[in-house]
Amino acid sequence: MMTKRLPQMDRPFLQYTGNETDLIFNKGIDLPNFSAYPLLEEAAGQTVLAQYYDALISIGAETGAGVILDTYTWTANPDRAAAIGYTGARLAEANRRAVVFAQQAKARAGSVPTVVSGMIGPRADGYAPAALMTADEAADYHRDQIAIFAEGGAEMINAFTLCYAEEAIGIARTAAEAGLPVAISFTVETDGRLPTGAPLGAAIAAVDAATGCAPAYYLVNCAHPDHVEGTWRQTEGQGEGPWMERLKGFVANASRCSHAELDAAVALDDGDPEELGGQLGAIARRHPHFTVFGGCCGTDLRHIAEIARRVAAPT
Repeated sequence: MMTKRLPQMDRPFLQYTGNETDLIFNKGIDLPNFSAYPLLEEAAGQTVLAQYYDALISIGAETGAGVILDTYTWTANPDRAAAIGYTGARLAEANRRAVVFAQQAKARAGSVPTVVSGMIGPRADGYAPAALMTADEAADYHRDQIAIFAEGGAEMINAFTLCYAEEAIGIARTAAEAGLPVAISFTVETDGRLPTGAPLGAAIAAVDAATGCAPAYYLVNCAHPDHVEGTWRQTEGQGEGPWMERLKGFVANASRCSHAELDAAVALDDGDPEELGGQLGAIARRHPHFTVFGGCCGTDLRHIAEIARRVAAPT
């Protein structure tokens, strides 16, 4: 049973999930299979990744926002980890290490409100999965990683870049079994629909119907505001509906490119940090129940600082 209300339900919180593109394109660090968690095995890698946590905490302190400290484990699931030699006990230890690392950052945060989150990603390509699981298959697939996060003291689960409802249903059920609140984040294409073609609202409604509204809330990530604002504006003044009320925020890409274009890119499109912050600030004003904002692909700490300035104290 969930006994604790997550603090980000009631005040602005920041989230940064764009570390991988920043590490690869801006810092020149190779990440096999787009995986950051192997960096935690060495002191130099720990230093680099700690800087993201500490900078996020500093931005929170400056703007009055809380911060979500996601583990660096978006690709630390059996299929994607096996491709770089992480299986069995080695993969389990990598997930445990990541939770401890996030907890150490929380201990450095002082008075800044923080939440340690176990991050999980989709089993397959979040943009174009080769095969879709049933909800039961997804629950079984993600169970071990979620259990490790629960045993390690994570305060919640964040499931990012999901592209179909059944995987989200399985994750939500397994997180509930583990006693952890879960936030489900879907990604959308340039038309505001999931990569499978399903409307965002239909996916959220399907997950809630199948799980008894188990997720604490929903997000959209790995998309640009231009990809959703048109759809969301159409709901204004029309009652929006229960699914829109279940959304709590947006973790945005810097680029307006489609997922296919991003996959093929050889250079980073980092957009305009000030413009992105302004767009998310406008969304925060139009949807005052949104409280979680941040940056995904192509963003760096410049974007996060601008987003924080605009959503923590919107003008």
